[in-house]
Amino acid sequence: MNPTLWTGLRSTFLVLVAVLWLLPVWLMVVNAITPSAEYSGAPAWWPETFGMITNLTEAWQTGQMGPGFLNSLLYSTICAAVAVVLAALAGFGTVVLKVRHKTLWFWLIYCGTLVPLQIFLAPMFTAAARSNLYDTRLGLMIVYVAISIPFAYFLMRNFITTLPREVFEASSIDGAGPLMTFLRICLPMCRPAMFAAFIFQFTWAWNDLLFGMTLTASPEVRPIMASLINLNGNYSSVGPPTVLAGALIASVPTVAIFFVFQRFFVSSLTLSK
Repeated sequence: MNPTLWTGLRSTFLVLVAVLWLLPVWLMVVNAITPSAEYSGAPAWWPETFGMITNLTEAWQTGQMGPGFLNSLLYSTICAAVAVVLAALAGFGTVVLKVRHKTLWFWLIYCGTLVPLQIFLAPMFTAAARSNLYDTRLGLMIVYVAISIPFAYFLMRNFITTLPREVFEASSIDGAGPLMTFLRICLPMCRPAMFAAFIFQFTWAWNDLLFGMTLTASPEVRPIMASLINLNGNYSSVGPPTVLAGALIASVPTVAIFFVFQRFFVSSLTLSK
């Protein structure tokens, strides 16, 4: 095929995919701008009047999104960071250290991503209720850390396998123990992969609704997505523009953190040496 023709087809395909991807975002923003009193029920494709500030304020107050926003920020940041560090430690152990049955350990940890999360709901609810962790921040954070580890471990383990083994051998010859080697050698070299794993797990924890609704009941503990669902519930008195404005509020942190750590994310995908 002609290289020029192939380039044109590829560019056209990418433009179409981008348009299809951005179209729902455009509709969400436009309809969030529309004042609730002027909303006709049909999706607006272009804003005629500006009611964004009113919709944002109403969504924040009616949906009690303030506590949920702070809770999700706490859950996503701390749980993702703890999970990534534990995953890096597990990856270091199964790649660098001399442990038996490395493949078995890999599958035991990674299989946590292969099981549907809905299977864990009943036993987790029972365990949380019996241990007095139901409707507590600590209980939800334990769940988020545990579920975030397998995929973060997959990323960290694969990245550590690309690192030169000579560096770890030299550290051992110089007298450094496993912990010192992990802290002084492995962690600095794994920084791009750790930031990429952090982005993935932060986004997952922030967008979680399943465990946020199942393991919590009070607005003081529930994450942002549970607050957003309450705003859009059957007994809610707000209109769709207000709900969409609430969705915009809920999407800001994930977009911001991606742009902040974009450089590390790209470098980890390229597995730079």
